Amino acid sequence: MATKRIVGQVLPEERDEIQQLFERRNGLNELARIVTADNTELYEKLVKDLGETGTRFHQWWNRMEQKYQWEGCDDSSWEINFNTCDIYLVGGQCDECNA
Repeated sequence: MATKRIVGQVLPEERDEIQQLFERRNGLNELARIVTADNTELYEKLVKDLGETGTRFHQWWNRMEQKYQWEGCDDSSWEINFNTCDIYLVGGQCDECNA
């Protein structure tokens, strides 16, 4: 069973940035369920925006990991609690995740 524990926090401004990206990505994913490739122009914009938003989302996590030096391992990921700004390590089986 995967573990989950707090490994850090981010500033409210940093939280706001990832929350906006998270909500945008979710909204675009919902839109992708109803837009078909028949509407070429809208479909192309959606695919482009999804790619850009996904890249910015991953860049935020990479930037914060570098800044705060959070623990992690190959079979783990981080989650944020938007209410508290806490960062959780959600891990698999490595020693760091289960420490």
